[in-house]
Amino acid sequence: MPIEKDTLPENPAESNTEDKNVPVQRIVSGIQPSGRLHLGNYMGALKNWIALQDRYESFFFIADWHALTTNYEDTSPIRQNIREMLVDWLSLGLDPEKCTIFLQSDVLEHAELNLLLSMVTPVSWLERNPSYKDQQTQITGRDLSTFGFLGYPVLMSADILLYRADHVPVGLDQLPHLELAREIARRLRHFYGPVVPEPLPLLTPTPRLLGLDGRKMSKSYKNCIYVGDSSAEIWDKVRPMVTDPARVRRSDPGDPDKCPVFNLHQSFSPPETVQEVDKGCRTAGIGCIDCKKLLVGHIETILQPAREKRQEISARKGFLKDVLQEGGKTASGEARQTIREVRRAMRLPDEDLFA
Repeated sequence: MPIEKDTLPENPAESNTEDKNVPVQRIVSGIQPSGRLHLGNYMGALKNWIALQDRYESFFFIADWHALTTNYEDTSPIRQNIREMLVDWLSLGLDPEKCTIFLQSDVLEHAELNLLLSMVTPVSWLERNPSYKDQQTQITGRDLSTFGFLGYPVLMSADILLYRADHVPVGLDQLPHLELAREIARRLRHFYGPVVPEPLPLLTPTPRLLGLDGRKMSKSYKNCIYVGDSSAEIWDKVRPMVTDPARVRRSDPGDPDKCPVFNLHQSFSPPETVQEVDKGCRTAGIGCIDCKKLLVGHIETILQPAREKRQEISARKGFLKDVLQEGGKTASGEARQTIREVRRAMRLPDEDLFA
């Protein structure tokens, strides 16, 4: 049955209990290595992951196979994108001592479970996926009439179900994808009995972060502030940002609700600064340049420590490889257990065939 939104936890950082007698619950999530991480990615997923790793048994993976669903024609950037994404994750605060970080393609059980789930998933379920037709319309210049693109929700379901997670951190717009994974888990249960649990969503606060031009921050719009940008690069991007068009002169009052700079303040500045900027804009008590300087200062409180961490990571030879290898071992152990249970439920051959 569909998930009732009113029953979902709204504050994932506080949704788990401190009771030592209650088993630690498990979460799983992943991101495609589609390029440099920007502030929208950080606010939409990574900031939440960093908070959750202290409260859940966490599995976070780089979804390199998913990157092929829309970018199969040119795979040349994938290796570099994987490296940059991993460095961004670690520099911003994901800790391999607290969570399992791994590469999707290092755990071949993702592919096996994807195959097994595809055997029971009706094509009509995939065709009704809201992203299927939307992306075919929005992504131009690429042939998306492929089996992989149609079936990527099955691979996504395999990613989730493989780790028998209790919850999946998602935004409201991602609930349909998780519901399909839950439907597939129920279909497995219908045919073969209880096999894998149905994970519940852990609703992630995902503010709509505007880019430099006032549209949603997106690589395709080339309007991003990247987490790897230098201080000078960030100021060079923020300084010319368009603000409320009504503020022609410094003495003109403005409307912060029409200003993309204020939108960024709401995500990166403390409440007292947000109130100060809101009042100052409406009364012409603060100029746009001063407003932008305040914003950059608060973004820097996040990114400057990440730059220092990035330098430490770069100096540790073999560290990135070790992180993925260790994470892959842990993930593979869990994945093999799930595959054994699925094979037995489906009465497929396993190591006990000739016992």
